[in-house]
Amino acid sequence: MTLRGTFWGTVCGLALTAHAGVASAQEALSAPAAGGNGIKVGNGRLHPYFELETRVDSGVGYFGRTQGENYPGGVSPDLSGEVALRFRPGFKLDIPSQKLAFNLNANLDYVLFTGLMTPGSKAASHMEGAADLSARLNPEAPLSLELSDQFVRSDRTRTAAIAAGILSLYNEARVKMPWKPGGGAVEVTPNVAYAVEFFEPLAAQAPVDCGDGVCDPVRADQFDYGNLHLGLESRWRFLPKTAFVLDTGVDVRRYFNDGGPDAQVARAMVGVAGLVSPKVAVTAKAGWAQTFGDVSGGTVIAQLEGTYLYSQTLTFKGGYLRMLEPVAAYGTFRDDRGYAEARALWGGKLTVRVAGMVDFLSFEGSRGDTVVTVDAGPEYQFRPWLTGAFGYTLSKRSSNVEGGGLNYTRHEGYARLAVTY
Repeated sequence: MTLRGTFWGTVCGLALTAHAGVASAQEALSAPAAGGNGIKVGNGRLHPYFELETRVDSGVGYFGRTQGENYPGGVSPDLSGEVALRFRPGFKLDIPSQKLAFNLNANLDYVLFTGLMTPGSKAASHMEGAADLSARLNPEAPLSLELSDQFVRSDRTRTAAIAAGILSLYNEARVKMPWKPGGGAVEVTPNVAYAVEFFEPLAAQAPVDCGDGVCDPVRADQFDYGNLHLGLESRWRFLPKTAFVLDTGVDVRRYFNDGGPDAQVARAMVGVAGLVSPKVAVTAKAGWAQTFGDVSGGTVIAQLEGTYLYSQTLTFKGGYLRMLEPVAAYGTFRDDRGYAEARALWGGKLTVRVAGMVDFLSFEGSRGDTVVTVDAGPEYQFRPWLTGAFGYTLSKRSSNVEGGGLNYTRHEGYARLAVTY
């Protein structure tokens, strides 16, 4: 996995990783139920599923004042809390093949605000959803082709600069061409991706103390963008389970509605990845990122991550990540992140996960944010087709820029039941 993939894949209060309900649900359903369930499709199977989730969220969006409040215009500077019901039908399709392997996981997610905590929030009920598609041509050949697409509509955005209370529609199409000459010890993978993200407010109101446009959800559509990524990943296995890695890439970011200075960011990292003992795996990479265009500058980037397999059922992971990325309104930002995770499996059915991270975000100019995220909860497989889970997520953000959407503490508790055929 590239460092860029690790960066966006790690759960964050800014991003989809903070979305514990959707992320955990998709992870739980990533493996089809045992016993030959599903509908046979060619050499593969189609697995329909349905999830019902109840979520108590202290920071959903801006829905106006609650009883007894007295703010100008009737709008609180704080995010409103709400109890939401989520109805999530979906399906997973896996078709293995030595010529053309195909995978698709997709769901619709209707979010119903009950109005139990904040009157008037029902009008903000909305549809979310996600879809991940991948197709691999000749996956076992020395030269193969991978096509993939990721689509997400949710109230978590991948743009670190803008505030909460926003709906994001994100789509990224990717093409990779892995080449493994000489038996596979060397692997070179050129890749290209194009992503777009569009924004809209979750409710037609904004916090009264928003002195900067980045904390106003009503104006979020000015930050709609397209992002072109060109990359080259190289890996040389100089030991059976250890490799020298070289990751390079360029991102070209353009905004459709003058939402910030356009940015071009080039990165190059070298290092090693693999096992240093039967129980310990390490990834250590370092390099440089350089920006061009309207905003220029450079910085050291790095990743140091360790995984300790205490036993077959207990794993610990932790690390540090430093990245430079394009961002709306400011051009670029630097993220210094520390993170840790523990995962345990008991009896083959009960999984418990505890994860936490701290992000120190430095934007071009004088803005600086700190984001703390904690996510914990168990998941239990009652039957091969029935899974239950509950958990708690804490997201705390503080910024030297004023605005309720940039300075908040968000508590989320959820309970989820999933049925898979």
